[in-house]
Amino acid sequence: MKWDKLIKERSNQSGISEKLTARLELLTDFLERIIEDKEDAKFLELLVAFPKVAHQAFDEEDEDALARLESEITDLSTDQIAQFLRYFTVFFHLMNSQEQREITRINRERAMKSDPDTPRSESIAEAIYHLKEQGFSADEAVDVIAKLDIQPTITAHPTEARRHSVLIKQQHITEMIEQLKAGDLTPDERKALKLDIFNEIHLLLATDEVRTERVTVEDEVENGIFYFRNAIWQTIPVLYDDICNAFETYYNEVPDFDTILQYRSWIGSDRDGNPNVTPEVTWQTILEQRKNVMELYLEELDDLRRYLSISQNKFVIADELSASLEKEEQADPLSDRYKRLYNQEPYRRKVTHMMHKLQHQLSMIKNGRPNEVLEEAQKYSLSDFLNDLQLISTSLKKSGLQCVASQGKLKHLQVRAQTFGFHLAGLDIRQHSEKHEAAVAELLKIGQVTDNYRSLQEEEKVELLTQELKNPRPLSPVQAHLDENTKQMLQVFEIIDRMLILDANSFGNYIISMTHGVSDMLEVLILAKETGLWSYEEGRVESQIDVVPLFETIEDLEECGRLMTDIYESPLYQKQLTARDNLQEIMLGYSDSNKDGGYWMANWALEKAQRSLGKVCREYNIDFRLFHGRGGTVGRGGGRSNQAILALPPISNNGRIRFTEQGEVISFRYSLAPITRRHLEQIVNAMIRITVSEQSDMKQQSQFDETMEQLAAESMQGYRNLIDDEDFWSWYTAKTPIEHISRLPIASRPVSRGSAKAADFENLRAIPWVFAWTQVRYNVPGWYGIGQALQQMLQKEGMLGQFQQWYDNAIFFKTVLDNAQREMARTHIPTANIYEDNDGGQFHRRITEDFDKAVDAIKQITEQDEILEINPVIKRSIRFRNPFTYPLNMMQTELLDRWKSKSDVENSEEQLRDALFLSINGVAAAMQSTG
Repeated sequence: MKWDKLIKERSNQSGISEKLTARLELLTDFLERIIEDKEDAKFLELLVAFPKVAHQAFDEEDEDALARLESEITDLSTDQIAQFLRYFTVFFHLMNSQEQREITRINRERAMKSDPDTPRSESIAEAIYHLKEQGFSADEAVDVIAKLDIQPTITAHPTEARRHSVLIKQQHITEMIEQLKAGDLTPDERKALKLDIFNEIHLLLATDEVRTERVTVEDEVENGIFYFRNAIWQTIPVLYDDICNAFETYYNEVPDFDTILQYRSWIGSDRDGNPNVTPEVTWQTILEQRKNVMELYLEELDDLRRYLSISQNKFVIADELSASLEKEEQADPLSDRYKRLYNQEPYRRKVTHMMHKLQHQLSMIKNGRPNEVLEEAQKYSLSDFLNDLQLISTSLKKSGLQCVASQGKLKHLQVRAQTFGFHLAGLDIRQHSEKHEAAVAELLKIGQVTDNYRSLQEEEKVELLTQELKNPRPLSPVQAHLDENTKQMLQVFEIIDRMLILDANSFGNYIISMTHGVSDMLEVLILAKETGLWSYEEGRVESQIDVVPLFETIEDLEECGRLMTDIYESPLYQKQLTARDNLQEIMLGYSDSNKDGGYWMANWALEKAQRSLGKVCREYNIDFRLFHGRGGTVGRGGGRSNQAILALPPISNNGRIRFTEQGEVISFRYSLAPITRRHLEQIVNAMIRITVSEQSDMKQQSQFDETMEQLAAESMQGYRNLIDDEDFWSWYTAKTPIEHISRLPIASRPVSRGSAKAADFENLRAIPWVFAWTQVRYNVPGWYGIGQALQQMLQKEGMLGQFQQWYDNAIFFKTVLDNAQREMARTHIPTANIYEDNDGGQFHRRITEDFDKAVDAIKQITEQDEILEINPVIKRSIRFRNPFTYPLNMMQTELLDRWKSKSDVENSEEQLRDALFLSINGVAAAMQSTG
């Protein structure tokens, strides 16, 4: 059987769409021809046979088939296994891209079928339609939009195993296959395109899947900027077009809207556990972002200059534009060439002057003269740029060209300038609270305040820090000898000062990981005071930074309301808030809370934390923004962003939100502009809906909360019993490829806070923790503990009916349960069983038992015959993928056996490790998930 025939067979069995099937058949036809050229007949025969035999072995539970598969793989050399892994991985990468195209196609079909009375689901039009249906006037609807403050935050968290060059190639191949399927090509064009696809797949196969060197922070910055320069840049103006079009449709008017969405970034500035993010790296990051955004503006302005071919002989030019041009041309005369070209075209002359100013600043950045960059930034700021664009718009309107001013190129450029400024994305700086404490302790010692700050009780620390913040003198003399941590800490704040001078928007917030007390907040203010960013004089605070607590552990989430109350009660911190427009941002950690307390407890603790924080902030009349540190997988707070927003407790909803975008989530959501648009419109739709929603009056709220509390406690106990078992860590490190994941060069940040190795559970970061579970198909962080907890609750009389009612009416319960069943659908216990146990299968049985209990409970509650029937598209995709994924796991287990036994004498340790890296990358591609 040929591979494309196998695709057809699997498609029929799994039920994926005919259009996606056709693209996959075409794709595998190309792959097969390449394999026929490069490999022998036996290789191709095995490549096609592996998924078929795997399907018999795992899905049909054929033990003979499993034995044959094991035998075939055992007989392969490590080099042969590596070659099979490359082909399977490329197949999955290209399939993933084809699925993205399929999503785009489906969205377009739905958009074409929509009309004003039936707008597309989860679109901006639908949200505005509902406002109109609920009786909101146009002004009231505009007020709702004005409340929105949406801030996606791009991070460099290491959950993207693919190299940037691989991402670009697979995108290009997908685009060419799309062209080929379009069918409007001449025979010669078709032949040339096929040749291009062959060549590109050849190049993809020849490109290293895994980097040979660990990623640098500079690499991460470059990767992040790629998404900003492409899909994000393209999409942002379209988002506002969608809002305007919706208002025109439902209110017959198009109001002006302020910016509702701003991007932030942690790439190049997240210092928590990453010694590679130095102060200088952060400064270079903001310069690189500034350089790129100015290059983008120059491209846009050049396009605008060609567009605005308006002659002053045909249209009256506004006096303001004429005066501006006269002033510009006195200060910086145009060359004779431009004078001749644009003699009668004032708009083109104006745009040319704007371009000259940006080009001048760009040259300063490229020439690496930081002081001159700071000086030039003051001469032509973002405010000046926006004023120039508005001047052009105003003049066009006065000239009778209202439509040119209000839509199209100029309007899109104004939207981009308001969104990206001269900074592209504001950089947050994050650091661990212990680092601040150590630095402040040394400064207090040098300042002869106390030698034992770190041993003080929390109340004593707060009192001492409050006194020092009111004291105008610095703690450290200029020439004082400081240890490296304190020196770097102060340098960070000096960089913040430089960033603020360059552009006030370039610096976002200062985030404190593992915030446990009020002193953690005040310590950061001490460091800011020491570097001139904070001062107290005559009872008044001047502050240039916002300090953001990050609550991550279950205990801290439980206590965060009380802690914020203590902070708001501080008279000094009240003055800090007054200096910062009475706005407090608070970050919630989804990854570490899950790793700490397990799935259900983490979700319930986060729900309670948001209720508590919303209540406290409203009681103290504090404007607030919650920042959700969500990961890519369900085990780290992942899932559909809009559904997560809709599930937020109403008391915490005020139109403001931040959330992290990480790793493979970034490449999925921001590789293609149509996907980006869909993602952002779903976010805006959800934010509009929750901003106008009222406090729910769910009956039996106290019973609901009590039941959720019991579920959380019971599931956490089951989870902690598993991971706290004295034999667990040795089993986990032997069972999963965590040792090799810790060495995978996919990020600049070490996998452990303590060292570069995955030393123990406490220090291992949440990302590799989840990554390893995903590889072996357990997906424990996304569901474990709920089986026993749900089954215990179901023993109570009437509880099944109550659960079913809550599943229909309580969005928190439904979202948590649906996310769990999605992870469980991707779990595959027979695959996990092929990985070697060193405990006689004891832990495997415990996990399997809870899985079976969870499946049974979820089916009862949701009234499904199988889990995930609610999402047939994902279910069909998993079913289709499984037989192609099983061989990857089989090959990984064989490689792990060879690594442990050192039985592979033909290959060096490095070659065997490279093959293991390939297997990890391949499984990640197949699962569309890492951590």
